[in-house]
Amino acid sequence: MKNFKYKINGNVYEVAIDSIDDTNAKVEVNGVAYDVIIEQSEQQISKPVKRAAQATQASTSSSAQGSAASTVKSPLPGLILDITCSVGESVSKGQQIMSLEAMKMENAINADCDGVIKEIKVTKGETVLEGAVLVLIG
Repeated sequence: MKNFKYKINGNVYEVAIDSIDDTNAKVEVNGVAYDVIIEQSEQQISKPVKRAAQATQASTSSSAQGSAASTVKSPLPGLILDITCSVGESVSKGQQIMSLEAMKMENAINADCDGVIKEIKVTKGETVLEGAVLVLIG
C-alpha cells in the first residue's frame, strides 16, 4: 500500500492506494474506502500518465468532451443526501438538482445552466470528493 498526502484547493487529503490496474483502483481517502474506475481520454492514452494521479481523480468528464455538456461538480467533499432530478429532465439555471451533506450541513447543489440532464454520475448515499463530477447537463 502506498500512502500520499495531497493538498487540493487548500484541503489536505491523505490517500492510500491499495491496488491499481489499467481500469480500476482501490484507494482510501481520509479513512474512507473507494473503488475508482479510471476513465482515459484519447489524450491520456497517447501520453504516459502517473498512476497515482489517475487513481486520485474523483471522476473525469471524458464523456462530455467534444459536446456542449456542462458539468456540475461537488463544491466540497461530502455525502449525497438526495437527488432531485432524473436523466432526460429539463432543468433551469439555479434549480436545485441534489443535496450534499458536508461538515454536518446540508448544501443545495444547483444546475449551473439551462438544459437537459444527460447523465447523473453519483448515487444517493455516495461519498464524493471536492471537484467530483455529479451531473452532466446538455
